[in-house]
Amino acid sequence: MRLLLIHADSISYEVKERALKDAEEVGEDRKIGSYKNALVAFTAVEGEDAKFVESIVNKAAREIIDVFNKVKADIIVLYPYAHLSSSLARPRDALEVLKKLEERIQNEGIKVIRAPFGWYKSFNLACKGHPLSELSKTVKPEVEEARPAKPEVEVEEGYYVLIEPTGEVIELDRENPQNDKAIDKYPLIKRLIMNERGFKTEKGAPPHIKLMQRLELVDYEPASDVGHFKFLPKGALIKHLLEELAMDIAINDVGAVAVETPMIYRLSVPEIAEQASRFLERDYRFKVDNEEFTLRFAGDFGLFSMMKKVTMSYRQLPLRVYELSHSFRLEKRGECVGLRRLRGFTMPDIHCFCTDLEQGKEEFANLLKKYMRLVKSMMIDYVIAFRAVESFFKENLSWFTSLAKEIGEPMLIEVLPAMKHYWVVKEEHQFIDSLGGNAQLCTVQLDVEDSERYGIKFVDKDNVKKGCIIVHSSMGSIERWMYAILEQAEKDRAAGKPPMLPTWLSPIQVRVIPVSSEYMNKAVEVAEDIEKAGIRVDIDDRDETVSKKIREAEVEWIPYVVVIGKREVEENVLSVRIRAKRETVTMTLSEFINLINEECKGKPKAKLWLPKMLSLRPKFI
Repeated sequence: MRLLLIHADSISYEVKERALKDAEEVGEDRKIGSYKNALVAFTAVEGEDAKFVESIVNKAAREIIDVFNKVKADIIVLYPYAHLSSSLARPRDALEVLKKLEERIQNEGIKVIRAPFGWYKSFNLACKGHPLSELSKTVKPEVEEARPAKPEVEVEEGYYVLIEPTGEVIELDRENPQNDKAIDKYPLIKRLIMNERGFKTEKGAPPHIKLMQRLELVDYEPASDVGHFKFLPKGALIKHLLEELAMDIAINDVGAVAVETPMIYRLSVPEIAEQASRFLERDYRFKVDNEEFTLRFAGDFGLFSMMKKVTMSYRQLPLRVYELSHSFRLEKRGECVGLRRLRGFTMPDIHCFCTDLEQGKEEFANLLKKYMRLVKSMMIDYVIAFRAVESFFKENLSWFTSLAKEIGEPMLIEVLPAMKHYWVVKEEHQFIDSLGGNAQLCTVQLDVEDSERYGIKFVDKDNVKKGCIIVHSSMGSIERWMYAILEQAEKDRAAGKPPMLPTWLSPIQVRVIPVSSEYMNKAVEVAEDIEKAGIRVDIDDRDETVSKKIREAEVEWIPYVVVIGKREVEENVLSVRIRAKRETVTMTLSEFINLINEECKGKPKAKLWLPKMLSLRPKFI
């Protein structure tokens, strides 16, 4: 398939006369079309495309949607254009492909129009004329975009067990676990099982993509590879705060030491080559001076290479090591969806090196409880899901039930018949987004293999070197947390609640609005006092009406808006609009500061990363 993509201010066309004997039938409503801010996809379906219809349609849709998102068009116009190729498909085959392409794009929740096929048409086109406004693409049948992946080891499908907060163990129906009555009272668990069993309902573009752009947090970077984003000042601040939170949990809460390791590794190193092969070759690879390297897809490479040289005694274990790992995974282009799945991401990793399985289980439980506190504080919808090898699950059933009792929440266990990975058990906090999709956030994994592979040893009580049990854990990638927070805000909006970010993560926590220039000095004074308390505050000093300023603060999801006027100055109080409660209250400055500090207690702080005065602030999108 050949594509010519034009980002147009406007396109209009009119059907004139039949060009092909088997042109599609066209009603009066389709004979004339006119659209503004359109991505026009002039399309020629080629002969080979008919052999790979689904593949061609999927890949073409991704190419078109990728450009559509980058240029921020309002509509896609599919325009059949035979002049792009000298090797055209038969008309009926071409029409089939174009109809399926239209349907595929519609399923992503994008407005799309298909111009009539097989007719002469006049058209007028006004190209916008920016760097991405004219692009040509050749779409070939889809093959693996990296190297051919090695097939995964075939493992018989497992079964599900539900452990109630009371410790009761219920094996779910093995044929149709999603229909088991035991999970009727847990709709999120039911949704997760349905997703994993192929009953997904998510359709359309995830709402967080438009939100991250509208709120000026994150945007596409056309000059980079797919799955790599640019973080604008507000988004960069949120990312920084989440990274600070990850560091605080690791260093101050877990008691880890911090390290930093390289991002590229030689594939000539046997243990690295082995681990890369187990990753099914979804890593970025490149050659330098005829030697092949890989960009790390996790922090294990450098850390484990470091740890095999460390001299450790049983007295020094468990040893916890933290790294903020900038990692890269060559995910398929079509799997890269907003901030949910990326090719470049930031992963806070904690690895705990333990003497034996029992100490490993203690570390596992300790980390699980810390991540439970984290996820609850973020006010998102989640499921606690485990994957466990059957032999380990049965031998340690009492340990699993004690975990359920201790955390006080139901746990879904997928019991696997055989060991497929390096772990015997892993826990996942699975977030359920606004479209019903799921994505892993926090995880804890009990690794019984990698110490032998990398030669990571400690000296035991008997003065003999032995392999460690390694507990891998992470609060989840920073970018995916941003996805989850935005998707949760969309879920809240759909439920009738005001969409917002947690106050501690809001780029602007307080906006001060003077009702006129007469009260500007007081507004500055109040803002300075709020800022001294470590709270991010700005001032709307523009020459606009108060109502417009308040509306714009609402659009920006600012959690607190302080209006300064005559009454506030005379009575020395603040009039505070609280977004979460949709109410306005009167309080003193000290009461207001205490309110925010209590709400953000235990979370990282940062100064405002933008000019304090709105009149001095540029628009980034």
